Amino acid sequence: MSGKIYRRKYYDVFSKIYDRFVALHSKDTQSNIREFLANITPISRGDRVLDICTGTGTLLLYLSRKVSDRGLVIGADFSRGMLEVAKQKVQFSDNVFLVESDVAFLPFKSASFDAVTCSHAFYELKGDVQDQVLKDIVRILKPGKPFLMMEHDLPENKFVRFLLYIRFFSMGAKKAIEILKHEKEMLEKYFHSVKKVETPTGRSKVWICYKGG
Repeated sequence: MSGKIYRRKYYDVFSKIYDRFVALHSKDTQSNIREFLANITPISRGDRVLDICTGTGTLLLYLSRKVSDRGLVIGADFSRGMLEVAKQKVQFSDNVFLVESDVAFLPFKSASFDAVTCSHAFYELKGDVQDQVLKDIVRILKPGKPFLMMEHDLPENKFVRFLLYIRFFSMGAKKAIEILKHEKEMLEKYFHSVKKVETPTGRSKVWICYKGG
């Protein structure tokens, strides 16, 4: 079984418990940090937003409210299991669309989005895929527009940190551990402006990265 097929099957199965896993790790049982991410995303009515590695789509509803029915929100993921869960969440939102797509080959035109978001997923991508994704995000963003990436902070508890490392290694994402130590430097290779914002729970952080104008 190829690595990509294995990862897809892994996430298809993981979709059944994904929301509970994120809630427990981030101490966020009410999805407040997803709402926080949407709130700090600088978008307005009529904008077009892409959420990559959208998973079960929790962030999509918050984004859709900000862009209103005049805007568009697209959730992209390569796991059909994840998208099936997301489909139930967004079934009554006319401005939200789901796309089954490999994040390394985003099927969108250049300079077509006002913002791109990614929540608790980027570090699980393999190293070469991460580089390709960042290049493609820059390509599809309009000039001067942002990419917001929310990720788990390194747990203070050594055992919990060990479990996080094991998860990265099991998914073939060993480079993620190095990136955790040099996040800002890595992002500055692709974006004109990069800043870090802590989430209310203190368990996650958001990197706000602007494409050059």
